[in-house]
Amino acid sequence: MKKYISLALSLTLALSLTSCAAGKNGESDADYVKKQGKLVVGITEFEPMDYTDASGEWIGFDADLAKAFAESLGVTAQFQVIDWDNKISELEGKTIDVVWNGMTLTDDVKAAMECSNPYFNNAQVVIVPADKAADYQSVDSVKTLNFAVENGSAGMEQVEALGASYTPVQDQATALLEVSSGTADAAVIDYLMAAATVGEGTSYADLTYTVELNSEEYGVGFRKGSDLAAALNDFFKSAYADGTMQQIADTYGIGDKLIEQK
Repeated sequence: MKKYISLALSLTLALSLTSCAAGKNGESDADYVKKQGKLVVGITEFEPMDYTDASGEWIGFDADLAKAFAESLGVTAQFQVIDWDNKISELEGKTIDVVWNGMTLTDDVKAAMECSNPYFNNAQVVIVPADKAADYQSVDSVKTLNFAVENGSAGMEQVEALGASYTPVQDQATALLEVSSGTADAAVIDYLMAAATVGEGTSYADLTYTVELNSEEYGVGFRKGSDLAAALNDFFKSAYADGTMQQIADTYGIGDKLIEQK
């Protein structure tokens, strides 16, 4: 999902975040989180990864797994909605402890964060009104459209690569709303979100997805140098081995995209 910052800025932040993750008096990131008694998880609204149910509780594959990981650390997960374009500064300022929201593992992201192993396959796909889908079945055919894309996202990068015009919006949910309301011709969002939210039987039955623009992998990001990334990789391995990851993924209908954890 979601994009990155420039490589130069990434490298600069990486150096500052390395010292930040160690904390005062050599305190590790895991020690810091345990002392706080909570793991603050940076998210945006992104079904089926992070979204709220009727009671207002955060659910989804990422949310459910984040709760389980926090429990394994002896703390609770606290979800914090962020501006995706500011995710690095949120980590650095310790307003969040982790970015766990269907984040694409780009080179810039890996340079700026301590990242987990990849855990999901994904792609960026074009969303258009269903009654116009037949006209937009190729990359060339969508280049003339005016897109709504999440600011700072992998979708925005793909639209920029197309050379198409676009309007940046707060999140992917807003991008879908723009297309449904007719204020944008199209959107580019994550395949996993598209599969869950557009088409027959969904809240956006009038929309569909057509062109797949790339392929990518999701990962989870901590402060640079954080020992929590290794702890999460160990958690992923055990949760995959005992079937927990597969069970949660199947709950949200995305089990076919889960990456084996070794």
